Amino acid sequence: MLKKKIGIIGCGNMGEAILRGLHHKGMAKNIAVSEVRVDRRASIKKDYGVEVVSDNRQLVSQAEVVILAVKPQELKGVLQEIAPALDSATLLISIAAGASLGAIASILDKDARLVRAMPNIAALALESATALSAGGEAMDEDLEVAQEIFNALGKTVVIPEALMDAVTGMSGSGPAYVSLFIEALADGGVRMGLPRKDALEMAIQTVLGTARLLSEQGEHPAHLKDRVSSPGGTTIAGIASLEAKGFRGAVMEAVASATQRSKELAKMKG
Repeated sequence: MLKKKIGIIGCGNMGEAILRGLHHKGMAKNIAVSEVRVDRRASIKKDYGVEVVSDNRQLVSQAEVVILAVKPQELKGVLQEIAPALDSATLLISIAAGASLGAIASILDKDARLVRAMPNIAALALESATALSAGGEAMDEDLEVAQEIFNALGKTVVIPEALMDAVTGMSGSGPAYVSLFIEALADGGVRMGLPRKDALEMAIQTVLGTARLLSEQGEHPAHLKDRVSSPGGTTIAGIASLEAKGFRGAVMEAVASATQRSKELAKMKG
C-alpha cells in the first residue's frame, strides 16, 4: 500500500476523512487529490502536503487506486469523464451511497476492478464501521488494499453486495440512533437533577467507554449487561423499564425500516 499511487476524487467530508486517515497512518506520501474548488485545493495542499489537481482524468491516468468520494448525484458524470483513462491495472473504489457495482460498471461500459465501500460518518473521527463488497473483476488483493485503506478510518467487514442495504440501515444510519440514545440518556439525567452540560458529557463518555470496553475485550454485550446488573439493583430496574417500553424491538424495527428505505431509494435511482 505504501508504494501504490492513490487518487481521491472529491474531498468533501468523507473524502477528507479518508485522506486524514491515510495521512494519520503515514500512508499519504503517494496520494493525489482531485478537487474542483480552488479554495479547497489550497487548504488540502497546505494541511496534508499532497498533490492536488483539478482534472479527474489526469488523476486517474497516474493512479493505481482511485477512490470515488463524490456525491451520488455527481457519480455518473464523473464516471463518464474518467472511463477513457481507466484500464485493467486500476482499482476503482466507490463510496457513493446507493450506487451498485452493476450500475457503476454499466456507466463505465468496460471491465473494471471495482470495490464498493460503505463507511459511516464516524470516519470523521477515524472510527468508521465500513462494509466492503468486491465486483466480479476484482482480485483478492484488491479487497486487501481496500481493507487497508478503510482500516485507517476504523474497522471493516467484507460482505456480499446484496447486504449493503442492511449495512445502510444499521451502521450507516446507526450514528443517528446512537445520538438519539445519548440525547435521551442525558435528558434522563437532567430530569433527575443533573446539570445539562454534565449530563451530556457523562452520557457521551458512558457510550464511548462501553463501546471501547466491548471492542477491546471482545465481550458479548449481554455478558457486560449481566455484569452490571446486580440482583434487585438499580440497573436491572432500569432495564426492566426499557424492556417494558419495547426498547430492543424499537431499535430492531428502526434498522429494518431504514434498510427497506435504502432498497426503495436504490430502485428510484435506477
